[in-house]
Amino acid sequence: MHTSEIRKIAFVGDYLPRKCGIATFTSDMYASVARRFPDAECFVVPVNDRPEGYDYPPEVRFEIDEPDLESHRRAADFLNFANTDVVCLQHEYGIYGGIAGAHVLGLMRDLRMPVVTTLHTVLREPNDDQKRVLIELAGLSARVVVMTERARTFLRDIYSVPEAKIDLIAHGIPDTPIRRSQPV
Repeated sequence: MHTSEIRKIAFVGDYLPRKCGIATFTSDMYASVARRFPDAECFVVPVNDRPEGYDYPPEVRFEIDEPDLESHRRAADFLNFANTDVVCLQHEYGIYGGIAGAHVLGLMRDLRMPVVTTLHTVLREPNDDQKRVLIELAGLSARVVVMTERARTFLRDIYSVPEAKIDLIAHGIPDTPIRRSQPV
């Protein structure tokens, strides 16, 4: 049995029943971690792309209104007040409001717990706003997770994120060839 000091884990990003790949990813990650660590309290703080929100399941405890910067700050207050031990944040430029999704920084700057950020897109040629947001987001994160070796290289070479802060967890088809010792 694995024991941990982490008792409250919040998942922030799009969430089902919103129809998008990151909502499915966040839902699957929530379910997997909740199953693996049944003694931990896992809950979700989704980002809504429409004012009426969605008919969320009970694990949703607070909702962020995408275009409203104050909503992102209130989410930080909620997470702090809830004594959250760690936040697992999903990042894609289109999830959070503001220029290049900069509203996420309003959330991140106010958090008092470590944040592990999964970067779903790491651009090779970001515009100035995209680069600024990602650099600050990585700086405010305890760890950043990418899904390809190419994304890890971009983080190091373009965004100057320290190698020691980056974790690679392959998702889907790897961007490097797999070598097999025996024919399939």
